[in-house]
Amino acid sequence: MMRLVLCALLVSVAVPARAVVPTPTVIGPITSPGGAFITPPSSLVLSEFGYVEEEFFVAGTARAQTTVNPLGADGNWTASPDGATAPYETRILVRRPISPKQFNGTVIVEWLNVSGGLDAAPDWTFLHPFLKREGYAWVGVSAQFQGVAGVGGPLGLSLSLKSVSPIRYGPLVHPGDSFSYDMFSQVAQALRQPGARVLGGLAPRRLIAIGESQSAFRMTTYVNAVHPTAHVYDGFLIHSRSGGAAALSQSPQPSITAPTPSYVRGDVDVPVLIFETETDLITLGYFPARQDDLGNIRTWEVAGTAHDDAYGLNAGPNDAGKAALDTTYLPPQTSVFGVINCANPINQGPQHYVLSAAVRRLNRWVRTGHVRGGPTSPRLEIGAGPSLVLDTLGNAVGGIRTPQVDVPIARLSGLGQSGGFCSLFGTTVPLDAGTLASLYPTHGAYVRAIVQSARKTVRAGFVTRIDATAIKAAAASSNVGG
Repeated sequence: MMRLVLCALLVSVAVPARAVVPTPTVIGPITSPGGAFITPPSSLVLSEFGYVEEEFFVAGTARAQTTVNPLGADGNWTASPDGATAPYETRILVRRPISPKQFNGTVIVEWLNVSGGLDAAPDWTFLHPFLKREGYAWVGVSAQFQGVAGVGGPLGLSLSLKSVSPIRYGPLVHPGDSFSYDMFSQVAQALRQPGARVLGGLAPRRLIAIGESQSAFRMTTYVNAVHPTAHVYDGFLIHSRSGGAAALSQSPQPSITAPTPSYVRGDVDVPVLIFETETDLITLGYFPARQDDLGNIRTWEVAGTAHDDAYGLNAGPNDAGKAALDTTYLPPQTSVFGVINCANPINQGPQHYVLSAAVRRLNRWVRTGHVRGGPTSPRLEIGAGPSLVLDTLGNAVGGIRTPQVDVPIARLSGLGQSGGFCSLFGTTVPLDAGTLASLYPTHGAYVRAIVQSARKTVRAGFVTRIDATAIKAAAASSNVGG
């Protein structure tokens, strides 16, 4: 783990001058033909929650980035426009409260993920019950070329916007991922305009940028290289990053790649919360980039979690509850959309609950400007290899603990699968009947243990009270114990 010395922060550093981020043109809402395309598909009727979905196109001239010096591991990167400009027109998808009274003032801006060859919104999927009940607005940004105009993908399907709906998305133009960072900044600028119709007249007080997996790699580069001059976001949640970061510039522009490891720069001037699962630490190789909490950087590592899981892949898209569904007691799941089939049941862990608490804590931090003793958290214990240190039942030791991990009925792991996407989905291995009987001689004993653990997790700030109530109710309705 990199030890960052506090006195180093007191040393005078040259701070890059802030650049003026252009304000793009907003077109829409787009109403025809067809509807907005994003994955995973959902049957949710947002109006039932007091929300509306609208799609807009955002157009302007984007700038590619360059840097004088090679990108170093410390993340203290100085980037500036390299002189290359290109016209673009991309799309944003907005889900927001209809009533200004319901809006809490914070917009979550998600860099849509294109790992599957198409625009996906994993953080909306994990977070939407929480976002809707607490009045956040959400904006998904088609920031990368693959999601807008790419052909093909890892699943052998052409599902970019222009491929799926050539007429609706015909006007879109993406000049390449070297321009994606400036495009992402310009979207924030559009959201900040007084009376911007993008938000239906809602007045945002805070913009928090968020990205998961490949989008987290881009977010790491954005924080280190672009934020110091753009300064259009008030905080960042970097969700499930690897040890490296995305390229700052790439073909056909000059290649500027990031090293592994790449740390988040220690002098970042807004809150940054790094959220990591077991898969991220080991399979994706985040461990070498692990860094101490310091200044405006905090890291949460969550035991029993995988990069994606049964909630994010199957249950989450259609979860209509005020509190999120507890996936602990679902039947084993090995298939995702009937397209990806894994050898073992995928992880049914508690990531979505902890992620909601993370956004709540980050938003409070951004709003008040004070960490208030948090949001610090314990780290997972890592052994040689690196490898997870496991308890006698096979669950990880350390990290953020939840009832699903500390009152287990299964070994929940971010590891244990092989092959393609399945290696990111972790595993669920039920404990045998004899072990369950010895742990929980009666159903009441099991429920009491869940209740006690849930209370402790809420007090620690790692699960919201409403979600803890759902966890306790699910345990009471189960047949575990006796």
